[in-house]
Amino acid sequence: MKRAHGRECKHPRSRWGLQWHDYLRCPTSTTKSYDQIEKLDELRQKGVLTEEEFQTEKAKILSAGPATTAADAPKLYWGMEENGFCMLMHLASLGNFVFPFGGLILQIVMWTNKHASPVIDAHGKVVLNWFISYFIYVIVSIFLCFIIIGFPLLLALLICDVVFAIMGAVKANNGVLWKYPLSIRFL
Repeated sequence: MKRAHGRECKHPRSRWGLQWHDYLRCPTSTTKSYDQIEKLDELRQKGVLTEEEFQTEKAKILSAGPATTAADAPKLYWGMEENGFCMLMHLASLGNFVFPFGGLILQIVMWTNKHASPVIDAHGKVVLNWFISYFIYVIVSIFLCFIIIGFPLLLALLICDVVFAIMGAVKANNGVLWKYPLSIRFL
């Protein structure tokens, strides 16, 4: 179905006919707020909208600020926004409990997006630095198991791995880069 300005509308309801609010909120629309207000005025003059509906929609348009374009939209990585992607990168270390080295593989695959965003690069370095440090600590603890002190250290490392991954994920979701304690900086 053609829109008022002549463009095709990809709105899912377009095959059944558009209502007045569909002209304004069509996802493929790139019109600016003054164009939307002009359309509202046309609809009001045709009698499709009441004066009250016109004023309500006009206030919504004006309070929304400038229309966002595709360039302003947040970038998606694997279908997620940047913070969600970084959160998943931290939680990927828990994949080691499901499949040996599965978390490491997933983290490295996710970190391949490092060129797309410096934030992803920074989180990837933090996560991989922790994994390398954790691996070194586990090897040392295994050797210390022969003197019995290694068993509590292994348990403490296991708890730290889970707690650090969850804390890093929560902070990443809030947009904060959190460096894991006890992590040695390799990258």
